Amino acid sequence: MSNQPNHRILGKHKSSYRDYYTLKNLVAARTGCIIFLILNLVLRILYSVFPESITRAQNYPEFNFTNWLYIAITPIFLGGSYALIYWYRKQKKANIVMGIFVFLFSLYIIFCGMFSSFIATSDPRNALVLYLTALSIISVVFVFENDETILMIVIVEIIFTGLLYYIQAEAMEMVYNEIISVTLLFCFYFISRYFYSYKSSYFMQLVDIRDKNIDIEKAGAFKNEILGMVAHDLRNPIAAIETLTMMMEMEEIDKDTRENLEMIKTSCVKARGIIADLLDAANNENINIIETQRTELNHFIKRIINEWKVQKGAKNNIVLISSKNQVFVEINGEKFQRVMDNLITNALKFSKENNKIDIYLSVKNDHAIIEVRDYGLGIPADMIPHIFERFSKARRPGIRGEQSTGLGLSISKQIIENHNGTIEVTSEERKGSTFTIQLPVVE
Repeated sequence: MSNQPNHRILGKHKSSYRDYYTLKNLVAARTGCIIFLILNLVLRILYSVFPESITRAQNYPEFNFTNWLYIAITPIFLGGSYALIYWYRKQKKANIVMGIFVFLFSLYIIFCGMFSSFIATSDPRNALVLYLTALSIISVVFVFENDETILMIVIVEIIFTGLLYYIQAEAMEMVYNEIISVTLLFCFYFISRYFYSYKSSYFMQLVDIRDKNIDIEKAGAFKNEILGMVAHDLRNPIAAIETLTMMMEMEEIDKDTRENLEMIKTSCVKARGIIADLLDAANNENINIIETQRTELNHFIKRIINEWKVQKGAKNNIVLISSKNQVFVEINGEKFQRVMDNLITNALKFSKENNKIDIYLSVKNDHAIIEVRDYGLGIPADMIPHIFERFSKARRPGIRGEQSTGLGLSISKQIIENHNGTIEVTSEERKGSTFTIQLPVVE
């Protein structure tokens, strides 16, 4: 299996793929060094614990020598892998030194398996498990280009042939062993090419996902920019309409005209609210870090409740029930007030005037818990999963006909998440809803 199709698949990403698999190869080499070193150290311990039974084993001197040799050489590759991984992460790019290192390490592992097969018996075709294991591990774990794979096969075959001559194998045994070795190396080539193709396809999937995410981010940023521009530009004509309406009210007008002007003013107030929501939705999505200050929540929430009672004329009884005298959190006061205003607005919108609104404040597991509970209409179960979506299909008019943009709760969720907090809702129809906010407390 040639890797030529992968050249066409990878295209301009060929260099990126080489960087990607080089790091993977270095990490695999480091892991392989650790495992191989541990195995040889365990063998060395066994040699020490059971010297008599092991020293009688066939070819013990050769095994003993190679064990010490592996213990001496493997740490060199281990140190090299750590150094090259550090180098890669520093420069964020692969180089030829890293490729040569991985190539040499792979040859080292294959040679260890091959040499162990020769030590086990004078006729290696009777004990090729270690040789086969080494080839299988290298073909599956490491990624090589086509020419690198062919070069490795040639070198391995030359070494194998050299060892056969070294042990002075008979002509027929040499032919049998060469046939077996060539067969194993062919399998090694095809397995290596298969995993090259598989891993390159996986890499291209990652690239496609990354590119699509970038496109989505760009589209989202463009959408928010247009949203902000449109909302901002709508302010001026609405302000002009409000000004003209106020000027007309100063003149002598009849009752019907005055009622029409009141309707225009009310519509302008609603339009300004929608514009504020649009601007907040666009701005909050582009802000991941917000300026905060240490704030005591009892005092903060009481001030908001007083504003609703005095300035906004809330007829419902809004009550704070706190289990802690002082609860400090890091919040942006302006944005967090927007959240509380949204939740209180929703609670009032779906509650009768004689229903109370309870705000509970407590601390649990180093988090401040704020619960805004109403006893109104509640939320249908099928709407709850969509309640925090932008322009949510869960939006609906209040019991007095109040309209909704479907942005308030989405904005609230954005703000809470920017505070490293969470917001959830539980609700039961005709019994009310509870919105729960969790924020990290500070000392």
